[in-house]
Amino acid sequence: MTISIGKNTSKDENVLIGKKSMRPVEHEHLQIGDNAIFNSGTVIYLGSKIGNGFKTGHNVVIREEVLIGDNVSVWGNSTVDYGVILGNNVKVHTSCYIAQYTHIENDVFLAPGVIIGNDIHPGCAFSHECMKRFAVRIKRGAQIGLNVTILPGVVIGEGAVVGAGTVVTKDVPDHSVVVGNPARVIKKTSEVVCLLPERKGYCPYK
Repeated sequence: MTISIGKNTSKDENVLIGKKSMRPVEHEHLQIGDNAIFNSGTVIYLGSKIGNGFKTGHNVVIREEVLIGDNVSVWGNSTVDYGVILGNNVKVHTSCYIAQYTHIENDVFLAPGVIIGNDIHPGCAFSHECMKRFAVRIKRGAQIGLNVTILPGVVIGEGAVVGAGTVVTKDVPDHSVVVGNPARVIKKTSEVVCLLPERKGYCPYK
């Protein structure tokens, strides 16, 4: 068991870095890059690798075998479960759950309350195998709205926007806007118009 923490790390007193998992892991080395900030209640398990500029809110859990890139933030009461990959510049807002083996690419934003699933038959004897096979993937630059639920096996396309409260049951095309339960495509992101008069309708997703 080894823990490597980079320069200029800031952490509150009530932070646990290096918790041992109750499940077997291939290695228990924990690596954290430079300029990390850990707020109170944060728990980081052994067996993960975290890049530079990582920030947590209060009561954040990062499980084992997680790979996190640079300049990632995970805000209050959110959990990143084991085997997850978070790319560079990912922003995970408050009260989110990222299920095991989820792959989130660079520059993705998750609004508060996003829930990601990965188990198509909960309680099945083969559920662990299913979790790997049906892990969610969110491609580069996608923006996920408030209280969105993403079901197992879904791929959300590059630059896509998922509206608040949406339940995503199937793949989302690149650069599309989806809403509803189940999610349906309503437009391309290039058709989104800013409502601020001074922006003259400029689309923020172009």
